[in-house]
Amino acid sequence: MERIGLLAGIGALPVEIARAAKKLGYEVYAVALLKETDQRLRDYADNYEEINVLKVGKILKHLKKNDIHKVTMIGKVTKELLFAGKALPDLKAMQILMKLPNRKDDTIMLAIVDELKKIDVEVFDQTALIRQLMPAKGVLTKRQPTADELKDMEFGFKMAKEIGRMDVGQTVVVKDMAVMALEAIEGTDACILRGGKLAGGGAVVAKVAKPEQDNRFDVPTVGLKTLQMMVETKARALVIEAGATLLVESEEVIALAEANDITIMAM
Repeated sequence: MERIGLLAGIGALPVEIARAAKKLGYEVYAVALLKETDQRLRDYADNYEEINVLKVGKILKHLKKNDIHKVTMIGKVTKELLFAGKALPDLKAMQILMKLPNRKDDTIMLAIVDELKKIDVEVFDQTALIRQLMPAKGVLTKRQPTADELKDMEFGFKMAKEIGRMDVGQTVVVKDMAVMALEAIEGTDACILRGGKLAGGGAVVAKVAKPEQDNRFDVPTVGLKTLQMMVETKARALVIEAGATLLVESEEVIALAEANDITIMAM
């Protein structure tokens, strides 16, 4: 059995990846990068370790010790950790950070990819095992968007592409062709909560891939938490990029959307 490493952040995606890998006959060596990593991952991992994401040296040693040569990095890990003082970077992490020209998402992730290459570890496409989770174009809920919502979807989609081009974020909240919130370091859920409250109900959320998306990391993802934030703020519609955005827990997501009169569309 071929071994793969799974560097897991928060959310259901690491579980989806591990489940798919096991079905295909891979041996899964999972590293939980945060204490909030979904504990269901243990059920699908042949080996499970908890190593904080900022302990890069320890992660590299673990992969090398277990003869891992292919890894995927998936699940939510926000840069807030670097600034909130919740954990101290180890020496290797500090060495990487000190060399960076900036601290954009792609800059950090590419630096980690380079460190993995040095120990003969290849980072593979996050979507390679779970492409079936990327919806094709169309409305995914029974409720169709209104004409005004469709305009906001198209507008939000364009705005999200633009902040993606600048490697700032992938999510935008809009209402009546005006931007309510742009995603930055706080992440998608907090962006929806902030923008939805500012909109006072009726907001449209757009989440897309970056124009030059590297599928080895940070593939846009929506799931149950996304919809829960929309319900809390009385948002009306969600637009995602067809064939480029991962939709996890899709049955639960669509059921929650329909129960709250929310439209979901892949554009």
